[in-house]
Amino acid sequence: MSQRIDTAPIADIRSKKRVAWASAIGTSVEWYDYHVYSLAAALVIGKLFFPEVSPLAGTMAAFATFAVGFIARPLGGILAGHLSDRIGRKKVMVMTLTLMGVATMLIGLLPTYNQIGVAAPILLVALRLLQGLSAGGEWGSAALMAVEHAPAEKRGVFGNFVQLGTPAGMFLANVIILAVTFSLSNDQFETWGWRVPFLLSAVMVGVGYFIRAKVEESPVFQELSKSTEVTKMPIVELFRTHKKRVLLALLSFVGSNAVGYIFLAYITSYGTRQLGLSRNTMLSVLLIGCATWFVSMIYFARLSDRIGRLKVYAIGYGIFILWSIPFFMLFNTANFALIVLGVVVLTFGLAATYGPQAALFAELFPAGVRASGASLSYAIGACISGGFAPLIATALFSATGTVYSVSIFMIAICIVSMGATFGMRGIRSSFASPTDPVRSL
Repeated sequence: MSQRIDTAPIADIRSKKRVAWASAIGTSVEWYDYHVYSLAAALVIGKLFFPEVSPLAGTMAAFATFAVGFIARPLGGILAGHLSDRIGRKKVMVMTLTLMGVATMLIGLLPTYNQIGVAAPILLVALRLLQGLSAGGEWGSAALMAVEHAPAEKRGVFGNFVQLGTPAGMFLANVIILAVTFSLSNDQFETWGWRVPFLLSAVMVGVGYFIRAKVEESPVFQELSKSTEVTKMPIVELFRTHKKRVLLALLSFVGSNAVGYIFLAYITSYGTRQLGLSRNTMLSVLLIGCATWFVSMIYFARLSDRIGRLKVYAIGYGIFILWSIPFFMLFNTANFALIVLGVVVLTFGLAATYGPQAALFAELFPAGVRASGASLSYAIGACISGGFAPLIATALFSATGTVYSVSIFMIAICIVSMGATFGMRGIRSSFASPTDPVRSL
């Protein structure tokens, strides 16, 4: 691939930052929508949509519908990656944002099992599939918009704007659900209050759409579209020439994503149902965790520009492997301060393995198949780990009677990701050129 295509031209730094912020704000809206469902799954979805089964079975059914959204993500990654490589990153970002917003609002309007019977969970699953399609396609286009506009020496920092959208959206979801639960009784929350966070998505999607519609297309794609090097079937070319990179990329993500969704979805259910902690206590813990995750990601993304993405990943997975058992030891004390300590340290691992991800995945794949490679690797990694992690954790606790079985699962999957990270050593950055100081991952 030519240097002219793979090196973003020098442009006004304000324009570059505007693109990065647009990517971040849109992704925040996407992940607000997605996390509202993960919280609802832990708090009320089982009772409202699966009332005919036991509380444990209802929780597992709710987490199963959560997992369904992840099953659709690889398809979303394939479709959006193909379109992003063919028609541009910007158009796909707007499309995925709109789809996520519509699906989320419809969940907020959905009748429950007691109102329409078995049609309720069926419709819920269908809307989760739409959310999954959107989430599978959102990340790749947004990440590449930020990274491909970035100066060569700051791809980690610019790519991190997109990554910051995840804890920011989740933080916002926690704030709104916490406000709703503080304002309403349990009966009011379960009757109609849970719908409010879903319906508020309409306002946020409108803001995100307005911001994204005004940014410029990626300079890399603009140059690519003018050349004869546009790939007609990016996904075919990707698997023909870059299978190993796809495998390493998705495996490098599974540990971080699994631990992330155990933190974001499972511990809320575990804390309220097994330890007897209040709903508001657990939401407050998540709120603090999202804040420390957000702040520490800024540090680790900058660090990845100085010492390399893979070294930062190794730090993060080292934290997970060493902290998974102490994390639940602190959690089981049911002491708020100790739980917060456990969560804060865990979020350092999340920050180190998530903050540099946009830059790492962009640098793995050449421009012509970059969106397909990044989107598909991210979506498949999310599907096989994060989507099923809360369900696996619930099943492990039920089967063994101890939450430390969940710790062993966390350690095992993080060892897999650590191995994939080591497997990337020596791979040359797809942006590398004689004038580009970033030569390797």
